[in-house]
Amino acid sequence: MTAPADGPRVVGPGELGIRPDAGLPPGTAVDLDADTRQLAGDVLFGGSPARVLRLSAAGVRALAELRAGAVSSAAGAVLARRLTDTGLAHPRSGHVAGVPDVTVVVPVRDRAGELDRCLAAAGTRYRVLVVDDGSADPAAVAAVCAARGARVAHRRVSGGPGPARNTALRMIGTEFVAFLDSDCIPPPGWASALAGHFADPLVAAVAPRIVAAAPGTGGSPLDLGDRPARVAPMTRVAYVPTAALLLRRAILGDGFDEALRYGEDVDLVWRLIEAGWRVRYEPAVRVGHAEPTSRPALLRRRFRYGTSAAPLARRHPGSVAPLVLQPWPAITMAALLARRPLTAGAAFAASAALLAARLRASGLPSRGVIRPMAGGVWQTWLGTGRWCGQYAGPALLVAIASPGGRAPAQRWGRRLAAASLLAGPPLAQWARDRGGDPLRFTAAALADQAAYGAGVYAGCLRERIIAPVLPVIAWKPFEGLRAARPGTPGHRPGGRRGRAG
Repeated sequence: MTAPADGPRVVGPGELGIRPDAGLPPGTAVDLDADTRQLAGDVLFGGSPARVLRLSAAGVRALAELRAGAVSSAAGAVLARRLTDTGLAHPRSGHVAGVPDVTVVVPVRDRAGELDRCLAAAGTRYRVLVVDDGSADPAAVAAVCAARGARVAHRRVSGGPGPARNTALRMIGTEFVAFLDSDCIPPPGWASALAGHFADPLVAAVAPRIVAAAPGTGGSPLDLGDRPARVAPMTRVAYVPTAALLLRRAILGDGFDEALRYGEDVDLVWRLIEAGWRVRYEPAVRVGHAEPTSRPALLRRRFRYGTSAAPLARRHPGSVAPLVLQPWPAITMAALLARRPLTAGAAFAASAALLAARLRASGLPSRGVIRPMAGGVWQTWLGTGRWCGQYAGPALLVAIASPGGRAPAQRWGRRLAAASLLAGPPLAQWARDRGGDPLRFTAAALADQAAYGAGVYAGCLRERIIAPVLPVIAWKPFEGLRAARPGTPGHRPGGRRGRAG
């Protein structure tokens, strides 16, 4: 088994006779990611983090094979694995025939009415085991389980969701286990819809998209978007929650880290990934999640989520950076905010020229670098603004109220720069989603960011660690830039990084 130094152990692929670099199985169909671009006949660009992939002649033929249908050759299997591992493509999954051998595990503490709604939606298609985690009224929980045909196990003392799920793991022997929180409402056949991904023997877990169960309550903070992804730290989808998650039972080893009250699900997913398994995010399956009905309750939940960042950073060093800055886009953004257009233009031109030169030196096409470089500056501004909203909001408010400077133009310029960092990212999200009144949307987003950031600070104080708050600068963003071929290490020039929480 493998695990971080101080964490529970999981079973690695090699222990089950599975090669960690095995290709995708024959018959697997893959779709290129929406952001993947074919720069030339043998060159692909995209993925998360972004990279360039140059194909050999065999790779070009394998790509044509994948575009025409499914994996049917050894070269196609290798390329399909490479594309799906890097986020350039995603495996297509369908419903499995019949009902998978799965036990649905629902941890709960009181909230019998919520549990009843969950079990009613879960139905009787799959085995269901409810773990009562020290409820004040265990009889009410038992009555709901009896009415809905679910088994129930009682814990006398509440330990939280991690220990409750571990209790269930010791009681079940099915091939798969599906964790489902009691405040979730799954659609019929949700586990069957996810189980198709397990045709790949290296897939350890598959997560659906978590959405707000009630319309008009805003989105769920657990919603990771409408695009499929391979889950991995520092990528577009860095983690998935166990609010709804389907896993292979045999690989879970010691299960959840019972020392973690929050973030135990992220820790488990990252331990599986570190052991060599793949974890998939499948947004085609949507599970409803009951959100708090009041703003204070929602902010308290966000605070609790934030407290998990520091323990996770200690267990998984380097995986919880809140912001990764590329030097040249950061310099360009800073110059624009400081109203130094000539400096911004010079920095942007220098970065584009350096990237183009490095691409040409690697034998890669250099045309079209302006658009992705401009996108990098935009994403840097958005990411910096979100970071400021979470960890430096009071400082920005002070800068808006008392910007300093002698000339009125200078003072208002500083105010606008600070205001753009604070309100710009929420307004950009509102413009994309059109989520009601923009002022209310922005105020709610800033309150959410502040609550989460306060939780991160609280966790850092307890753990005596500051890494979850500090941005990381990629000082050598073009180092290692080269054409990558299937079976060789790939290029990772940077791009927007993911984060937990």
